Parts: sequence; structure tokens; C-alpha cells
Amino acid sequence: MAYYCWSCGNEQIFDVKVGIKVGRRDSCPHCAADLHVCKNCRLWDPNIHNQCREPEAAFIRDRQESNFCAHFDFRDGDAPKADDSMEKAKAKLNDLFKKLK
Repeated sequence: MAYYCWSCGNEQIFDVKVGIKVGRRDSCPHCAADLHVCKNCRLWDPNIHNQCREPEAAFIRDRQESNFCAHFDFRDGDAPKADDSMEKAKAKLNDLFKKLK
């Protein structure tokens, strides 16, 4: 299994013999982003209420900051896809204003 940072997308290396344990203070060696965050959890889902698939999970205000959630389970799989929605929106706006001139 491969584990990736939610912020920079770089692969995280863990000692598999010990298991995948991410502490609250652990951070990415590439970008220094916190790793024990909702956005790195397999239960995180931005499309549902409370953004968590665990119904018993407490509400966490900042999904990008380390937290004490007992339900945290580091997600595995593919590297996160880059969010280029801001660039696409800017390009559409630029095209729109070019047409208005």
C-alpha cells in the first residue's frame, strides 16, 4: 500500500513492521504539513454532513490541522489529484471578459 500527504501529494514512508501509526504531531517530511488530519483519513468525505463517514466522530472545525480524532485511519491508495478548479475558473473569467471588450 502507498500512503500520500494530503497537501503535497508526496508518498509517505512508514515502517510496515510496526504498522501505520500516525501521531498527532507527525508531519510530512516534504512540505511539513500535519499528517494526522481529516484530509488524510480514509473516513473523510467532503460531500457528506460533518465531512466524515463515522457517525460517532466529533465535529472538527479545521480539516487541515492535526487533531485528536480516535477514528483516524490513514487512507491508502492513489496520490491525491491536483485541484485545478481555481485555474479553470480564472480561465473562464478571462475568456468571458475578452468577449465583452
